[in-house]
Amino acid sequence: MPPAQRRRVSEGVHRRRWAILAVLALSLLVVMLDNSILTVAMKTIAQPAPTGLGSTQSQLEWAVNSYTLVFAGLLFTAGLLGDRLGRKKVLLFGMAVFGVASVLSALSDSSGQLITFRAVMGFGGAFILPATLAIIMNVFEPEEQPKAIGIWTGAVGFATAAGPIAGGVLLEHFWWGSVFLVNVPIVGAAMVAMLVIVPDSKDPRPGRLDPVGVLLSIVGLAGLVYGIIKGGQLGDFTRPEAWATILCGLAVLAGFVMYEARSDHPALDVAYFRNRRFSASVAAIGLVFFALMGVTFFSVFYNQSVRGYSVLESGLLVLPLAASQMFFAPRARLVVNRFGARAVCAAGLVLTAAAFAGFLLLGQDTPIWVLEVLFFLMGTGMAHVMPPATVMIMSSLPREKAGSGSAVNNTFRQVGGAMGVAVLGSLLSTTYRSGIDGHLDVLPTSDRHAAGESLQATLTVAEKLGPAGRVLVQPAHDAFIHAMHITAIGSAAVALAGAVVVLVFLPGKAPAAAAGATNPGAGPSEPDGDHEPSRQSHGDAAGANASLTL
Repeated sequence: MPPAQRRRVSEGVHRRRWAILAVLALSLLVVMLDNSILTVAMKTIAQPAPTGLGSTQSQLEWAVNSYTLVFAGLLFTAGLLGDRLGRKKVLLFGMAVFGVASVLSALSDSSGQLITFRAVMGFGGAFILPATLAIIMNVFEPEEQPKAIGIWTGAVGFATAAGPIAGGVLLEHFWWGSVFLVNVPIVGAAMVAMLVIVPDSKDPRPGRLDPVGVLLSIVGLAGLVYGIIKGGQLGDFTRPEAWATILCGLAVLAGFVMYEARSDHPALDVAYFRNRRFSASVAAIGLVFFALMGVTFFSVFYNQSVRGYSVLESGLLVLPLAASQMFFAPRARLVVNRFGARAVCAAGLVLTAAAFAGFLLLGQDTPIWVLEVLFFLMGTGMAHVMPPATVMIMSSLPREKAGSGSAVNNTFRQVGGAMGVAVLGSLLSTTYRSGIDGHLDVLPTSDRHAAGESLQATLTVAEKLGPAGRVLVQPAHDAFIHAMHITAIGSAAVALAGAVVVLVFLPGKAPAAAAGATNPGAGPSEPDGDHEPSRQSHGDAAGANASLTL
């Protein structure tokens, strides 16, 4: 393509860049909205039919993790496919699969079906997130990328607020399946807008696919998380079903890393992790989502089962968390400009840890404004971690590798979240069981194990017993609050570990002269791949953005 024509195409995309970002945020919204809606619907799904599916706590965890594991396992390949075939094409494919799977999830009549169709939703979602971030990196110039990524991250905050509120409204008027059907009109509108306005782009020299690596990652992650969930469900990690599965999962993941290191077409290029900025940023994202998902998992049951708030009221209580993310995430670059990415990310993780630790203040009668303050602090801390860490990851790679770089970013975000639900959910379950076991003598022997699995299970059995079961309600609340406190301490410790990683491995603020450096080779991939190959190397990308002065 002649240079003049290339400029005209680039200028046309440049003029539409903010409208393109809005469309991409809409596609991101549908993925994040689904996860936050499911969070508030968990108690309803746990209720017996016809109100819910009668799901146990471990089944609820798998309803979350079946999506996450398939999603995370396929992100590498989805990113490579986007780089190879075109990011717009795989984005449209992912949206279509996600929409169909949403309908199937809504029509599920058993926990097993819901878990299965959630996995299909994860398959579709894996093709959505890498493409959105990769397209952003290709339609925005380097100086505007931090602002665009901040807005992209802020969309997560909006979904955090909209999901629980929309879920509450739907569950008050319709059956639980409506929380999945709400995705369908959003998917339809986003796909039409994509066809009209979003340009396609691809890597002129894409790598080959890696089916062996993908299979190893899925099997390893599934085995590891299944063993952790099983241990929490049984209340005993010494059982072979728990520890043997965990060890097998770890062994397969170790094999995955060794295979990828030797492969000439890896799904996960381990060479990326030689860059300290890249590795530390990936670790920070994974750890903060590990802690966050554990907290949001138990906070739903605290709000609804302990405090007695409705689904809608529980959704409204999350507003401070979302509002703070929406406000601060797009502005995080301004703070990084002044203090540097290391200081901002570390401070954000410490603030997030303090918010998690603040859950120790919560009891059955604590003023609800305390929870609101904690949610606000949590959102503020995260808003100063996610945007700069994401910019660090994406700016460490050549722009033509934006799909695979985005895949790594989102993989560790999702794997961190899955592990948070599994590990902290199991910690919550194990601690709760040890606290309630001594009060279950009033139940028939056949009901004791099931009643001790979770707070909702205990309250369901107590309700069936009528007046005789009321003696279980207060001990159940006390045992859950204690378990929540222990889990919150675990979340805070994980966030603090992330702060240590950032302080040790991220570079400090560069001198002002370096901050003004530009990247001459950072031009975007041309639409539809009709362009000369980019000559930007990994070193060029990293060096040009070394200070991350946003």
